Amino acid sequence: MPDFVSLPDAISATVRDGHTVALEGFTHLIPFAAGHEIIRQGRRDLTLIRMTPDLLYDQMIGAGCARRVVFSWGGNPGVGSLHRFRDAVENGWPHPIEIEEHSHAAMANAWAAGAAGLPFAAFRGYMGSSLPAVNPRIASVTCPFTGEELAAIPAHRPDVGIIHAQRADRDGNVLIEGIVGVQKEAALAAGMAVVTVEEVVDDLAAPSMNSTVLPGWAVDKIVVAPGGSWPSYTHGYSHRDNAYYKAWDEIARDRDRFLQWLAENVMAAS
Repeated sequence: MPDFVSLPDAISATVRDGHTVALEGFTHLIPFAAGHEIIRQGRRDLTLIRMTPDLLYDQMIGAGCARRVVFSWGGNPGVGSLHRFRDAVENGWPHPIEIEEHSHAAMANAWAAGAAGLPFAAFRGYMGSSLPAVNPRIASVTCPFTGEELAAIPAHRPDVGIIHAQRADRDGNVLIEGIVGVQKEAALAAGMAVVTVEEVVDDLAAPSMNSTVLPGWAVDKIVVAPGGSWPSYTHGYSHRDNAYYKAWDEIARDRDRFLQWLAENVMAAS
């Protein structure tokens, strides 16, 4: 059964300097509160894995948490560049980072392989793409049955997987509803799984059609964190703060303005 703990205790117990960490959620259920706690605790040299880095990883990169980022599309949804991410790659501020870029399909397959305990993912992909020329982690394998050549990349197996969800019951089973994404796979693939939830209930009730239940045996820490996905959203609980996403473009462009934002909105918060 998972431990029910505070957010600071969950992060301090699981995330260490140098760890590989994934904070997953697709469009919604992005675990911003957990990412901000990692920033507050001053974690460094992290390898961050995420389908799209989104604003959360831009903030963590700008705060100096990341040494390496494994990702697919790196941008601010609907706006453009992630400026703290770009500044780190192009100018080494606040320090240089390494990048490992993949397609969305490759990232999804790598998560599925990690969740299954496999060492790599094999799939049809990267045909006509230039990514294999710049990413040495993209290889190929030949199917022993058909002779078909397939793309292959390492499975994602982070030290810690962190997700946000709607509810947990008192036995630690977790309900994820809405756009499910790869939250389940990120938790199953990780050495330690941390889940922030809107609430704890006696009974998860009947899940909707577009949902999944993550069993308690797959979870290590559960944190009650209402609004833990903001400015992303939690289906059935909150709406996406589009104004926040638009405002971030200007905040992140300037180093001093970003540092002021970080001090006021993350470091001074709890």
